Amino acid sequence: MQKIGFAEALDSILASDARYQGGAYVFLRDALDFTTKQQKKIKGATVRHVSGPELLEGVRQYALKEFGPLVMTVFDNWGIHSCEDIGNMVFNLIGAGIFGKTEEDSIEDFKNVYDFEEAFVKPFAPTKPQAAKPPSELPVSKPV
Repeated sequence: MQKIGFAEALDSILASDARYQGGAYVFLRDALDFTTKQQKKIKGATVRHVSGPELLEGVRQYALKEFGPLVMTVFDNWGIHSCEDIGNMVFNLIGAGIFGKTEEDSIEDFKNVYDFEEAFVKPFAPTKPQAAKPPSELPVSKPV
């Protein structure tokens, strides 16, 4: 049996599940590569498996790095609105034989890990200026 390539798998996924755009899957594959490289730097060893929450953290960091304040615009265009959407895409890629999984991996690993507004909007929100201090009481001069 010949191993299916990413492009063929992506065509198959998009034909059966149109919730997410093709670019989202390419991004997710790249985010997994980014995550494994980051973990290798930290752990100093070859990373053989990335858990759901670890992947989501990698997705967060990679998205901020790649898209900056436009993350939500790009994700909205791709149909990604929550961590669960990332999980659905991961399991589509697992089903297509592109990503692997262990017995411990579950779609539940991707539920409510972080809020997209907190993760992708807040880092770029302007900080509120400190309230101006009221002027100090000036002595009132009495008319002469």
